[in-house]
Amino acid sequence: MEMILNGITEAIELLVGGDSLVLDAAWRSIWVSTTAVIIATILGIAIGTFLARHRFPGRRFVVTLFRGMMGVPTVLIGLIGYALLARQGPLGTLELLYTPWGIVMGEVLLAVPIITSLTHGGVKNLDPRIPETALLLGVGPLQRWKTYLSEARLPIMLAILTAFARCFTELGIAMMVGGNLKLKTRTLATSTTLETARGEFSRAVAMSLILLAIAICITLVIALVSREEEA
Repeated sequence: MEMILNGITEAIELLVGGDSLVLDAAWRSIWVSTTAVIIATILGIAIGTFLARHRFPGRRFVVTLFRGMMGVPTVLIGLIGYALLARQGPLGTLELLYTPWGIVMGEVLLAVPIITSLTHGGVKNLDPRIPETALLLGVGPLQRWKTYLSEARLPIMLAILTAFARCFTELGIAMMVGGNLKLKTRTLATSTTLETARGEFSRAVAMSLILLAIAICITLVIALVSREEEA
């Protein structure tokens, strides 16, 4: 118990003092996750809306596939990312392995299924009169898409927040694709693991507190958005 209390006290001192390793990992985690979610949002909303509003052979299989991919372990995604970005891999010439952009690519693979599936559900559950009215008014495809996204904005917001929470706290992708290199690819999750293994308990706690704070903030926002959707 004493070790835990001392660790928390020292962790707070590190945060207040602006420990360089903690701040570096925190900034990189935010940057990598935000960048990945922005890219995944563009792709996921487009794919999810298309799947919700268009019928074609195999659509149900594609929807089921994306839903299943939401539960894929991050270590498996990290392994796939490593295979793609390794020197002998198909994307090896890009030299993204063990770089922040490599982590971004891996987290995009993590976030796209989440945003796609939740967007698909939100757009699919819209009042049927909305697309029918748009068609009767002769609204063009682009304007119809804008209407769908406007009406389904709350489910889409939940999708984006959920994807960010998953990316921000994941470990497998950042470790396997990023390599956990000091001041280069370390994130809060990978640094927490490393510092714990090295016996630097206070620094590990400091990073965990940041992870916890971000997670609580996201949870509160999700709760507010969900309440607004129910209202």
